Amino acid sequence: MNKNSLFAVLLRSPWWISIAVAAGIFALAKMALPEAYALYGIFAALPFLVIGCYTAWQQLRAPSAEKIAATLESLRSMSWDEFSSALEAAFRRDGYTVSRPNIAGADLELTKAGRVSLVSCKRWKVARTGIEPLRELDTARRARECIYVAAGEISDNAIAFAATNNIRLLHGAELAKLLPQPKSR
Repeated sequence: MNKNSLFAVLLRSPWWISIAVAAGIFALAKMALPEAYALYGIFAALPFLVIGCYTAWQQLRAPSAEKIAATLESLRSMSWDEFSSALEAAFRRDGYTVSRPNIAGADLELTKAGRVSLVSCKRWKVARTGIEPLRELDTARRARECIYVAAGEISDNAIAFAATNNIRLLHGAELAKLLPQPKSR
């Protein structure tokens, strides 16, 4: 789906916007169509209603900003061994086979359904990631997908580089969802 299509934009928007669009379409159909056909307006509004319900479900499952901040802070306090073990366990839980490749710039190799992905995660603690570790990962590319993991901010240049070179950035809410906050010691 094109990222700028109406449905893609509604999937990224708050749930109530899709519901409001559905209600508006239904109201317009009720006003514009003859009385006998007015209920058919529900069919025109149905896709927007479905998107609104799906988006509400997704947004209810998403961690709160406080939970994301607490999880990222606890991840930054982990040692490399703890963090890499937690990341490996999370990817295995999602159905990947995880190995440690001997490739400069890549820390993990994920395999699922014959697709190989390289993951760079050694610099997860850095407060702000620049473009250099992404270049290293791109240079190491021998896989279909590359993933860069960061618990801190990612610079605008690095985000642009990742988009241009098809590198997936795993940070913020997505990282907090993958690695739930560890139990207190």
